[in-house]
Amino acid sequence: MRLVFGLVLVLGVALAGFAVYMAQDYIAQTQAERDRLAAERARAPRLVDVVVAKKALKYGDRLTRADLDVVKVEAGKVPAGVYNKIVAPQDGTQNVTPVFWEGETRPRAALRSYEPFEPLLSAKITEPGVDAGINANLSPGMRAFAINVDVTSGVSGFLRPGDRVDIYWSGRIGNQDVTKLIDKAVRLIAINQSADADRSEETMIARTVTVEAKPEQVAALALAQQTGRLTLALVGTGDIQEVGAIEIDRNSLLGIVEAAPEPEAAPERVCTIRTNKGGEIVETVIPCTN
Repeated sequence: MRLVFGLVLVLGVALAGFAVYMAQDYIAQTQAERDRLAAERARAPRLVDVVVAKKALKYGDRLTRADLDVVKVEAGKVPAGVYNKIVAPQDGTQNVTPVFWEGETRPRAALRSYEPFEPLLSAKITEPGVDAGINANLSPGMRAFAINVDVTSGVSGFLRPGDRVDIYWSGRIGNQDVTKLIDKAVRLIAINQSADADRSEETMIARTVTVEAKPEQVAALALAQQTGRLTLALVGTGDIQEVGAIEIDRNSLLGIVEAAPEPEAAPERVCTIRTNKGGEIVETVIPCTN
């Protein structure tokens, strides 16, 4: 009996020792997994909230809160002008950029097309209650001015809203034909009265382009269009090179150097003498002595 009891005791101690060993191994594995997950979490990029469109939107489509959603995007890899809240109260909370402030019920409108789950950009939607159009594309303090163009006016067939162009004036100054750069990197806000940058008529030749300009620029462009012919030159995307004053006349274009005019001959000197003959003054030409 004692032998049986002893064997049971030894077996129980062995099983307990094995259980303790297995528990320690499990705890060690769990701790290692915990440490691995913590390290991966520390190495993982920080995510931020970004407001996206729930559905496809075309230029001019109105959007409300129901058309938007919020997704997580890696911080530092979001475009400028994104929103991080759909709705937020105006309580002065920092780092909150909502599409709609609390209490705002007016819709906004898309200024370009959006695909589903594409981030919404502040520069590509209108203010609440404003429909898409030329007025929505104007910067504060700027004016819209239409310029007549055709296929001979430069790159009218390749222009899109948002492009920038240099404007040249051609006309006559005195007796010379002159072309002069009168404005640089002017932003286009509409082509043929359309402000849609995603328009499908890319190959259509523009008849008018609308530019964004300051009031004094508008006055200069109106006078230039009335007194001569305007030509547009497309400025490349990201081109920041400064362009100086440019003015070309016919002679400089063709390399013609006009001869200096011959000096005018000095008028012939005439010497006279006056004499009194019977009360009458008579003037007589005589040779000049000096």
